[in-house]
Amino acid sequence: MSTTETGPPLVHYSVPVSLYCAKTRIMLRHKGLAFRDTVPPGGYGSDAYKEIVPSGNLPAIDDGDILLADSEAIAEYLEERHPEPAMLFGNLQDRARLRERGRFHDTRLEPALRRLFPLVGVPGPDPEQVDLAVVEISARLDQLAVLLGLAPGTGTPGARLSLGDCGYPPTFLWIDRLASHFDFTLPLPDVVAGYRARLYRHDAVASEMRAYRNNLDPWIDAKARERGQAR
Repeated sequence: MSTTETGPPLVHYSVPVSLYCAKTRIMLRHKGLAFRDTVPPGGYGSDAYKEIVPSGNLPAIDDGDILLADSEAIAEYLEERHPEPAMLFGNLQDRARLRERGRFHDTRLEPALRRLFPLVGVPGPDPEQVDLAVVEISARLDQLAVLLGLAPGTGTPGARLSLGDCGYPPTFLWIDRLASHFDFTLPLPDVVAGYRARLYRHDAVASEMRAYRNNLDPWIDAKARERGQAR
C-alpha cells in the first residue's frame, strides 16, 4: 500500500498474479497514492464481484465517487485526477507516442505472451505451440524496439516513467520466468534491454517487482502441481 497522499485509500480490486493489476499498482505507487488491494469477493469473474463491477474485469478501482474498470481507463483517469508527477507529457505527438506504446503492450506483446499461459505446468507441452508463441513474442519485441526509436521528443524511453510504460515491467518478468519454465532462450533486442533496465530503476517499478516476483513463482509452481496431477 502507498501512503504518500492523505485521505482514505483508493480500493484496488486485484489478484496477486495479474500483470494488469501490477501495471495499475506501478502507476499508483509512482503517483504516491494511498491504495488498498482487495481480492474480488467470490473470486475473479464471480457473480458477487459482478454485483460491484458489472463486467467482472480486473483491475478495477473504487475512488469514492467513481468505480472504474480496465487498466487503460484507470490510467487515463488517474493521470487527469492526479496530474503530478506527470506520466503523459511532451507535445501532442509525444503524448500520442506514449499512448501508442501502452496500447502496443496491451494489444500486441502481452497477448503473444498469453499464448503460453495454458501450457504452464502441462506435462510434455506441445513443442510446436511453444515455438509458435516464442516466435510471435520475439517478433513483437523487435517491433517494440522500432517503436522505442520513434519517441525522441520525450527523451530516452523509460528514463522518465510514463503512462505507456507501466505494463512492460511485469511482462518482461513473465518472459524471463516462462523462458526458464519452457527452457527456451529469448534475448531482448539491445534497445529493449536498455529500456527494461531503465524502467526497473524507478522506485515504483522496483517496489512492485519485488512483491510481484513473490506471487508469480508460486503461481507457476501451483500450475505445475495442479496440471501434473491431472494427467
